[in-house]
Amino acid sequence: MQKRVSCLVICLALMVSMSSHAAAAESKSNQVNIVVNSNQLSANTTVTKVVNNSVYVSYWPVVSALYPDATVAWENGKSVARTQGLTLSVIPGASYIEANGRYLYVADTVQVEGQSILVPARVLAKALGASVAWADNTVTFLAGSGPIASGSSYYNSDSVYWLSRIINAESGNQPLTGKIAVGNVVLNRVSSSLFPSTIKGVIFQKNQFTPVSNGSIYYTPNEQSVIAAKLCLDGANTVGNSLYFVNPKVSPNSWASRNRTYVATIGAHAFFA
Repeated sequence: MQKRVSCLVICLALMVSMSSHAAAAESKSNQVNIVVNSNQLSANTTVTKVVNNSVYVSYWPVVSALYPDATVAWENGKSVARTQGLTLSVIPGASYIEANGRYLYVADTVQVEGQSILVPARVLAKALGASVAWADNTVTFLAGSGPIASGSSYYNSDSVYWLSRIINAESGNQPLTGKIAVGNVVLNRVSSSLFPSTIKGVIFQKNQFTPVSNGSIYYTPNEQSVIAAKLCLDGANTVGNSLYFVNPKVSPNSWASRNRTYVATIGAHAFFA
């Protein structure tokens, strides 16, 4: 009897050991390597994860590898990295990061794993002025000519002025994704031959936007509407090539819903291409 118990204990111990080794091997095989300018960063200082096919990396090790003189500090709920020519602010859970006054969209939000703050590799590379490539379970960052250009030099002030106002007037109480969607419709119209070729021209086209007729287009936009405008101008898109949007509760049988292809509903608005 004692021998049987001993054998059972040994077998259980072997099974636990094998399971532990298998889990470790699987964890190792799933580890994404980070290489910066041909130098592989230590797995002990980096964290990676994949969210909806987007590779996230712990942002600070990459920043410090590309910019050795950079510093980082926690300021008013933000992790702020600074070096010559770069101020990068990252807020856990936010849908964007801010780099030199530029707003870069993070669709699945800034992630946190343990003590690490994670950002999509491509978004981080854009902020840092680097190129990024993915191959053989490795994310490779290569330094460029310097950090991202400043918002003051990149954003056209007239574009921000009018885009933020139409976003605020149409969706000031909507989630950020809905604000971005309204901005997308305006910019999609600018790019379409069916509409005027400027943001202001699209907004003031006759009988298109209610805020023009009721005067709310001139109201000062809230902070998130300004951020949404800048996100749109930096490429954020939540509704593809949509050209129209309506509030189904206000216009349940709108022309767009009867004649255009439905794309999505975000908050109070339905969007159509």
